Parts: sequence; structure tokens; C-alpha cells
Amino acid sequence: MADTSVMGDDEILAVMRDAFAAPRPEHFTNFQHCCECAEHDATLMSRDIDTLTQDDVGMQSWDPICFATEEAFAYYLPALARLALGPEHPQWGWYGEQLIRHLEMDGARNRRWTHCSPVQRRAVARLLEHISDTRRDLVRAYDLEPELLRAWEAWADAGEA
Repeated sequence: MADTSVMGDDEILAVMRDAFAAPRPEHFTNFQHCCECAEHDATLMSRDIDTLTQDDVGMQSWDPICFATEEAFAYYLPALARLALGPEHPQWGWYGEQLIRHLEMDGARNRRWTHCSPVQRRAVARLLEHISDTRRDLVRAYDLEPELLRAWEAWADAGEA
């Protein structure tokens, strides 16, 4: 991975905001599918990229982002990056673990990767490089080196779908 440590957290977050500036989706999940999807949609509908907290998405077994549409995932990526660069939550732990797993989900050229533009893919790769450079102790503590590398390899491929 390239060294992005010269960039601060605020600069990486600005890169993410610029790359993922998009209109807010009308819905965030397939809300008509079931009660769980409807509840996750309601949670995400009640927040935006500035107000989403780890309490909203931090429980791995009840994470609305798992159910998010591709548009919703892209909309919320700046917020998820903010959470990953924040401190460990006393109840939920480090959000970077969940974000890395979301980004490596289904391997290279997955549905979320396909939805994103090459500019957005490069922004995600830069975020992952930044996490690798600045959150090394957390990556090791959560035993995420292989997942982080797989996620970076997938998103560093900014080519056309």
C-alpha cells in the first residue's frame, strides 16, 4: 500500500466527502422485504452523513449497513469513514473492523465496488491506506491484516466494471 500518512484524518475525510457527494436516497434498504429491513431503513432514514453514530451501526449482529442498498452504502461511506477514524466505542469497539469487512465483502468487483465510480474506488483505497498507516495498532489488535489487504486490493482496482 502507498504511504498516505502525510495526510491527516480530516484530509482523508474530505476526500471521501468529495468523492461520495451524492443525493440522499429515498430509502436505504429493501424496506418492504421484511420487518428487519424496515427497521434498518427507519434507522438510516433518521440519520445523515453528519449524524450517523456508532450506536446506530456498531452492533455487528444488528448492523443496518449489511442491508443497505448500493446507493445507501455509497451515500453513507463518508460517515462510515468518520466512524472508523474515530476512537474505539466503549460498547462496540473499533468501527474500522466493520468497515473493513463491509469493503472486503464478496471479494473484488463486488456489487458495492461495481456501483462506485473509479474516483470513488480510489478514494476508498486511499482511506484503507490511511487506516493501514495510522491505525496499525488497531488493525493488529483486531487481527485484520489479511482483511485489510484484501479490501485494499479490491478497491485499489479502480478500473471500469
